[in-house]
Amino acid sequence: MTTTALDRIDIKILNELQKDAGLTNVELASRVNLSPSPCLARVRTLEKLGVIDRRIAVLDPAVVGIGVTAFIQVKLEKQVQLSLENFTRSIDRLNQVMECYLMTGDSDYLLRVMVSDIGALEDLIVNKLSRIPGVTSIRSNLALKRISHKTVLPIDSNQPVQIKAPSPASRRIARPAKSHYDTALQTRIDGGMSIETSRALDHNAVSF
Repeated sequence: MTTTALDRIDIKILNELQKDAGLTNVELASRVNLSPSPCLARVRTLEKLGVIDRRIAVLDPAVVGIGVTAFIQVKLEKQVQLSLENFTRSIDRLNQVMECYLMTGDSDYLLRVMVSDIGALEDLIVNKLSRIPGVTSIRSNLALKRISHKTVLPIDSNQPVQIKAPSPASRRIARPAKSHYDTALQTRIDGGMSIETSRALDHNAVSF
């Protein structure tokens, strides 16, 4: 697989754009000690290589009324490829799911979701997540306060960085799923699915 090395100036450009993607090319060039023309050429190369995926605006969730963050563990009945693909498609349609990871350990997936209030979280869990075919259990933890939140990847300009095209995601071996939960906190609905909600001292503020 072809690899490309990023030099110190490339990394400086990336770090500056991670902090403020709204910089003009002239402003960016000044910050990395380049003239505008070669700076723009480097940025375009980084975009073509896929190092710069896209440029976005980061909103303040509290200002736009998104007051609750929760981390949700989801377990599937079977980890066969069809179930995984179906779950992925279903999750992609839910705007409240900010991140979704296929996990090792007791749960199959870990979701970070953001909603307006507790009622919206209940609706998401009961009326959407629990109705995805193959889902057998859901456990959610509410975040009380965001302690740290970063969007800047830790790229050290003093260390060489080799980039390469991403490889296809490795497939996880199918295995039967068995749930192990604290029954004192469980509410069973929809034919035996377990849904548990507890509070966690984590990340974003939540209103009660």
